[in-house]
Amino acid sequence: MKAKEDLRRLCNQILESDSSVRFVGIPNKMGRQIVSSYRNGLTLLLTPQEIEMFAIESVLRMNTRKDFESKLGRPIYSFTLYEKIKRATITLESEEYPILMVSFDKKANHDYIIMDKILPIIRKVALS
Repeated sequence: MKAKEDLRRLCNQILESDSSVRFVGIPNKMGRQIVSSYRNGLTLLLTPQEIEMFAIESVLRMNTRKDFESKLGRPIYSFTLYEKIKRATITLESEEYPILMVSFDKKANHDYIIMDKILPIIRKVALS
């Protein structure tokens, strides 16, 4: 999972995996958004600058979770329920691109989508 085209393809596959997925993005290890995909016709809740800040904060938060990895195991994903959306940060097995950010409609069964749809896509791409 090195080339930007591969990352874009991964985002698009995840976006297409379930109709309740709103956004998929992959920042680099510094939090700079490298690729992102949005559902067609979506009204954005954040500006591009706010999304960039969100990415930086998400990378930092996921890095702090690694402090307890030796006792709790590797983080798979973290989840936040907002009043308007659901949002998850999923760990990627990549030094350069450590996380995948995804947002869902509030009605989404996020755990099912992540565990049964998104993670298998990530594993397939990582093995390719």
